[in-house]
Amino acid sequence: MEARDLRVSDAEREHVGELLQRAVGQGMLSLGEFTERMDTALAAKTRAELNVVLVDLPGIQLISDFTPPPYPDQPYVSRPAPPVPPVPPVPPVAHRSPAPPPGEVIRGRMSSVSRTGSWNVPPALEVNTRLSTVTLDFTRAVMTTQVVHVTIDDYASTISLIVPEEATVDLNGVETVGGSATNKVRTGPPIGPLHVVVRGKVRFGNVTAKHPFGTSIRRMFG
Repeated sequence: MEARDLRVSDAEREHVGELLQRAVGQGMLSLGEFTERMDTALAAKTRAELNVVLVDLPGIQLISDFTPPPYPDQPYVSRPAPPVPPVPPVPPVAHRSPAPPPGEVIRGRMSSVSRTGSWNVPPALEVNTRLSTVTLDFTRAVMTTQVVHVTIDDYASTISLIVPEEATVDLNGVETVGGSATNKVRTGPPIGPLHVVVRGKVRFGNVTAKHPFGTSIRRMFG
């Protein structure tokens, strides 16, 4: 089987996305061309399909041209296993706290993802999305901690964080590349029942923190 017919992995698709992002920064691609090519790259199943988005870009090595370095031709020499150091005894303790559970991963590829209603919010969330629409509505969610950490790794998606009126959101740790991070609610330290801390990278997409629709009108007539 030729290399061009081999199946591609998510890591190869994301690598091509980084090459396309670099081409935008060098003025070789417009934002519209980047979006079209990212769409093609994310849907590619073989290396030939993935290389279509790179073939006219100068100075880019195609995925099918990559060959791993040859294994060194050295005779095999058997060596004795290193000695195992003794394990020191663990002193008895009255109580040992369990390790914190891993955060929930919200993944989307050219799709619409939402968390609304009375969903259980873990202390940490990871948003890993490509060309998607994501809505995280905390207004009626079941919270386990006052502070929720959200880590974003995104290409060309729209991410909305909807929080109650008394909540605060920190977007200062969001890095944007050709995108935006907009905070329409209070920021600062966790002074209310919910404080959302957002970190990560948004490439050619946007993330917005806001109150539910109609909050400003209720303030005027409340």
